[in-house]
Amino acid sequence: MNIVILAAGQGKRMHSNLPKVLHPVAGKALAQHVIDTARTLAPEKLIVVYGHGGDTVRATLAAADVAWAEQAQQLGTGHAVAQALPELGAAAQTLVLYGDVPLTTAATLKRLLQAGKDGLSILTVDLANPSGYGRIVRDAAGSVQCIVEEKDATAEQKGIREVNTGIMAIPTARLAEWLGKLKNDNAQGEYYLTDIVALAVAEGLPVRTAQPEGEWEVLGVNSKVQLAELERQHQRNIADQLLVAGVRLADPARIDIRGELTYGRDVAIDVGCVFEGKVELADAVEVGPYCVLKNVKVGAGTRIAAFCHFEDAVIGPDGVLGPYARLRPGTELGPEVHIGNFVEVKKSTIGAQSKANHLAYIGDAEIGQRVNVGAGTITCNYDGANKFKTIIEDDVFIGSDTQLVAPVTVGRGATLGAGTTLTKNAPPDALTVSRAKQITLTGWERPQKVKK
Repeated sequence: MNIVILAAGQGKRMHSNLPKVLHPVAGKALAQHVIDTARTLAPEKLIVVYGHGGDTVRATLAAADVAWAEQAQQLGTGHAVAQALPELGAAAQTLVLYGDVPLTTAATLKRLLQAGKDGLSILTVDLANPSGYGRIVRDAAGSVQCIVEEKDATAEQKGIREVNTGIMAIPTARLAEWLGKLKNDNAQGEYYLTDIVALAVAEGLPVRTAQPEGEWEVLGVNSKVQLAELERQHQRNIADQLLVAGVRLADPARIDIRGELTYGRDVAIDVGCVFEGKVELADAVEVGPYCVLKNVKVGAGTRIAAFCHFEDAVIGPDGVLGPYARLRPGTELGPEVHIGNFVEVKKSTIGAQSKANHLAYIGDAEIGQRVNVGAGTITCNYDGANKFKTIIEDDVFIGSDTQLVAPVTVGRGATLGAGTTLTKNAPPDALTVSRAKQITLTGWERPQKVKK
């Protein structure tokens, strides 16, 4: 099987410098969705026909299994497919897809291919309002005769509700001859791929149709409005799959999955959450409202409160995080770790049962087990040119408003008094304090505002 993806259009109604097929749905380019679905069908040839924004399109979608055909002038869908002819294996079917129609499922495409195994097949859909689409014209016996585009249709034909989606499975051995017979004497002055249907009928070749499970599978994008509508449809489809699988969503209309989300049993996700890249939620994980998780693994039983932002982090089981916590790349938290409000952790490991509950920055650090990090603590890891590591061993208590000037090590069981600025290693099992001497000046008077 050959698969040809048409992706040469400019998309003027998008009002954007970005080629239409590169606009994102669920964080991935429209055409990338189509390519990924095409791959699941294991084609012998996968060809993308590109045109507008060609260099950008090729750079964005480049892959070892993707071949390219340029359509320098956009002269219609038939002309576009003709550009891919040199790449096609003649013995197989050719499936034509569109780079701006991202949600068609592999199951639907398999049905279409099966329908056209001994002829030509068209993916059609019945619309309550078919305006703008090519109509499927059938004879009295119900056999497909041709496809008539909206601008060329008669008043009677415009009343037909079954429309062409543009997606076809075509016998490649006949394709070159059919494309050579296309004419552009129509309202748009283009070479329509749909005109090959009448040619197939004239030759007595079977022309069959298949339909998708849902209308949303064949929705295309021509404007930012349609892009937003497609995004919501796609996200609702994902949300429904999560609900069926047992994930508890506070509101399935308010969740965004922009990558791959895997989950265990009894997972709960509140409203407004965004999941990007690869995110794993183990059993009984709870994610509070308005959290963003990107490439994060969360252990069983962990509770994440509202407004947290985690990226490239590993979180152990039974943790308590947030609200307003931030985990940056390279963070690894052990079991039962608490990271509280306005705490930022970057490129650090924190051992089991350690806590940083308030207003702290932990960067380039190794923190052991059962450590208490007081409010206002900062690991001073950067000297303006290089970064250095802070090591805090097990059972350390760090008082509030402490600065640890790396490289520095705090020994096991040590206590740092509040307000300490640590510039040398702190020995184990001892209290280390660095403070200016407290004095009181009697007789001192507070300055008064000068009256003018």
